[in-house]
Amino acid sequence: MIKRSNSFLSGVEREAVIELRHAMHQEPELSNAEWKTQERIRSTLEKFGITGAKVFHNTGLYIDIEGTASGPKRSIAVRGDIDALPIQEAREDLSYRSQVDGVMHACGHDMHGSIALGTALAFHRLRDNFAGKVRVFFQPAEEAEPMGGRTVEEKKLLDGFDAAVGFHVAPDIPAGTFGAREGAVTKSADQFNLTITGTMAHGAAPHKGVDAITIAAAFINEVQKLISREMPIDDGAVITIGTIHGGQAANIICPSVVIEGTIRTRSPERRSLLSQRVREVAEGVATMHRGKAECVIRTGEPPVINDAEMVQRFHQLVCETEGRDALTDKKKQANGSDDFGFYAACVPSIYFWFGSAAPGNDSLVHTPTFGASDDLLIPTTELTIRYILDLLKF
Repeated sequence: MIKRSNSFLSGVEREAVIELRHAMHQEPELSNAEWKTQERIRSTLEKFGITGAKVFHNTGLYIDIEGTASGPKRSIAVRGDIDALPIQEAREDLSYRSQVDGVMHACGHDMHGSIALGTALAFHRLRDNFAGKVRVFFQPAEEAEPMGGRTVEEKKLLDGFDAAVGFHVAPDIPAGTFGAREGAVTKSADQFNLTITGTMAHGAAPHKGVDAITIAAAFINEVQKLISREMPIDDGAVITIGTIHGGQAANIICPSVVIEGTIRTRSPERRSLLSQRVREVAEGVATMHRGKAECVIRTGEPPVINDAEMVQRFHQLVCETEGRDALTDKKKQANGSDDFGFYAACVPSIYFWFGSAAPGNDSLVHTPTFGASDDLLIPTTELTIRYILDLLKF
């Protein structure tokens, strides 16, 4: 278990953190529809005397807490995401299980938002003990476009800030442990929509048409060679074909196919190159087979890049306050993506993991049986607060 250090949270603040987690989990809301969650967070902040929360991305909130002590005026941001997933929860053992059919906090954002709340409450009460500013984001729409993280970047909500802190529950490392590593820890995630156009003909006379399905099949085969033959192994690049639609009847040469997929990589340098090559393969294969291809690529979240010095300071803090056994290097990176990458593209950042694996809580995120103990919330919030204080004094 996590070693308990001197507490920054009062008893009533601890209760508020747990209460918010349960309320969010019972009434989960999908990306860009977090209206009740937004109002619940605002109401809780105001209950503790924190007013002036600002709206961003329609359903998000952020609050600035200004320190009144003397010292360097550094500004640190912290992000807690708040949206849920379209998954039916299968955890009948939880008293606070989802009451919304087909919607579930299967990625731990109920925990992330609650940790952010505890961070805001503590810094508001302790504002005479630090200089500078802490901005706490309760960010919507991490899971789906339009993404809240993109709005943070586009609206320049991190202008003038020195650093940003993000975190994520990790069911693949033991509960009570923490992890962080420098460099890219997630992948970028860009989407492509490919329309392949051929010419309709009777199935008995394929030479009179141009078969879009044949072109699509050739593209699917060729595009994977970009990964196996053009990308370094340690890049972690992945091209996934998620949907394919085409054809009207079994005896008609298909005139049009639409393919959708994603392009992922840890390398900011090769990100644009990989997208360019997907487009070139699509157009080249279509031309070779006498068809046409239109490839539209939507740029998604960039990879999360952890600042080396921030990671080093985090490691030191965990060892000093929680014990060396609480720091794990088993989780080195994630294969997925996170729109905290938009934050990391703006300011030096850290994205750390807090473990949740324990008997009864061993399912991965984005599954109907995912769960994590309330016992993780307060220790992780305390560590976050202590780390931000350390950054403010740096």
